[in-house]
Amino acid sequence: MLEARLADGRRQRHKRKYYRMARRPQSQAFAMGLNAALGPSPPRRLPNWRPYAPRRPMPLLLSGRGFRQDLERAGAIALFAPLEGGAETRLLRRMRAAGYRARLTSARGLGDPEAFLFQLHGVRPPHLGHQSVGRGAAVGEVQRVMPLLGVELEGQAPILLWLLEGQVLSTAELASLVDITKREPRLKLVVEMGGARQLRWQPLVELL
Repeated sequence: MLEARLADGRRQRHKRKYYRMARRPQSQAFAMGLNAALGPSPPRRLPNWRPYAPRRPMPLLLSGRGFRQDLERAGAIALFAPLEGGAETRLLRRMRAAGYRARLTSARGLGDPEAFLFQLHGVRPPHLGHQSVGRGAAVGEVQRVMPLLGVELEGQAPILLWLLEGQVLSTAELASLVDITKREPRLKLVVEMGGARQLRWQPLVELL
């Protein structure tokens, strides 16, 4: 009995398999004929589908023309940049590409702005200890150094001085920097006055 039932099950499986193989070409032919009669189906679109459009970069990242025009009009600009950095570096590259001879330095230890920028001036290096105090006392010897913009002043190219950490400067020092840009028309000045959520700038004279 068990062998007869197993043989009958095998016959039923073979019959169903043969039936599916016999029906498959007919169903495919029917589907092909139906598609040919109805034509191509329209493409599927999502409910909020929109054609792809590339993102446009910020105008600032393209040329920096607005920043350069404001800088040339004011002479000295106070800059507020995001703390993660990057935006001011792009502006500096755009100014160099426009023909400016740029100098990047910190406002800390600037001293007298006019003397440090344009004249041969003296600096007193820090005392490191274990030195002879017979010659220069405990404060060290004064060393004469070249002006900060000595190399940039050669030729007729416009000059850009970019000062970092400008918030440490006093109001009198900021006013002195504004006066220097008025006396020297080739010199343009950018002073970073702190951080902000977005990159922005304004004439330095408005902060006095």
